[in-house]
Amino acid sequence: EPLFLMLESCGVLTGSLLAVAFLTSFGSSMLYGYNLAVVNSPAAYIKDFYNKTALRRNGTGLSGETLTLMYSLTVSVFAVGGLLGSLIVGMLVTRFGRKGTVVNTTVLVFIAGSLMGFSRICNSPEMVIFGRFITGIHSGISLSVVPMYLGEIAPKNLRGFLGLVPSIFIGTGVFTAQILGLHELLGKEEHWPLFLSVVVVPTFIQLMLLPWFPESPRYLLIEKRNVHATITALKWYRTKCNIQAEIEEMQEEQRSLSSVETLSVWKLLLDDSCFTIEKLGRRPLMIGGFAMMGICSAGITLTLILQAHLSVMRYISVCCVVGIIAGFCIGPAGVPFLITAELFKQSHRPAAYIVGGSLNWLSNFTVGFVFPFLQMSAGSYCYLVFATVCLSVATYVHFIIPETKNKTFMEISRMFSKKEAVLETQGLTHGDQLKLKKMNGYGGVDHTSLEFDSSSSVP
Repeated sequence: EPLFLMLESCGVLTGSLLAVAFLTSFGSSMLYGYNLAVVNSPAAYIKDFYNKTALRRNGTGLSGETLTLMYSLTVSVFAVGGLLGSLIVGMLVTRFGRKGTVVNTTVLVFIAGSLMGFSRICNSPEMVIFGRFITGIHSGISLSVVPMYLGEIAPKNLRGFLGLVPSIFIGTGVFTAQILGLHELLGKEEHWPLFLSVVVVPTFIQLMLLPWFPESPRYLLIEKRNVHATITALKWYRTKCNIQAEIEEMQEEQRSLSSVETLSVWKLLLDDSCFTIEKLGRRPLMIGGFAMMGICSAGITLTLILQAHLSVMRYISVCCVVGIIAGFCIGPAGVPFLITAELFKQSHRPAAYIVGGSLNWLSNFTVGFVFPFLQMSAGSYCYLVFATVCLSVATYVHFIIPETKNKTFMEISRMFSKKEAVLETQGLTHGDQLKLKKMNGYGGVDHTSLEFDSSSSVP
């Protein structure tokens, strides 16, 4: 159905939902995209600053290889911080809540912005690197918490829409960094510290407004067991909706979790049921996004090879770069984090975000640190590596991952519980006693026949 009908389905509640989605994404998710691209434009100025500082300290400048190494460290240390942030996100959301974590971690942005902004005045490259590290910690936390928060406050028919808002702002952050990096704006040598520290502006706006909005109702009921606060929060987000059905669904999940402890990362990896994350996704966005990125990455290689013979290839190369950014915004920027919020139940969700976030930031670190050296050795062909990865993921999603939109968390859990039960029976031989093994935390069925009933597979 049309988007405006969806937004009107619960009346004026969408004002609060959209306000939270925009505030959290503007002050957190956009910074992730901004910090991914912000060091590209002033790369030469940053290297020159490092070289001049070394000359003042030691009397000799840095070699080309050393400068490349330090710049690679400046780029990739952001991912190291992101990895650390993703590892502690489970502890933070349990202690401070979803909204509370977003609000409390804004202090990291102000610390990082101050370090990078005053780095040239203090003649300290270490302040730039450490500032990038701290912004990485904040991005690692927010990249998991924001989709978790939005996924829990949104009704099921709007969960996909709100879940994509962070990815839109991630792309906006990348685009903003490209625009502000123009020479006519902040792309001049004297402005690069300001260019790096401008991240404090959206975070300040978020800090002023977000505390006025309520916490996640699911967190308040399932983890804090505060019924009054849950009803108050739901009434805030569902002004003209009947909240009774949603409260009952939360209570059903709460009852299903009464005998299930909150999972650690290690237990999550050992739980066979939780590996179903590889079977869930928003297929069109993921396939389209990765396919576009793969094709455009291959296109960049082709244009770089041919641009010496055809001048038009320079313009096509720019179009390919824009295509990669657009493809990233379509799906890969935010859909994987939406998938995590949809698939895992309350007890599994923090650990799942730790696993997904860790893999994401390890990949970011690898690309950020290795790419300058890969570019030096492989030249134009270095982009074929990314083309191969992107097209492989698009193919995997096309053949493996189903669609699960407009389903509640419990419906998704039941669906995979039933699928796993069917898959398990396929490996059993006929005998007098055929029984299905109950899956930890998800339930199962225990019959002597191969007839399955969804009511017997309660998560």
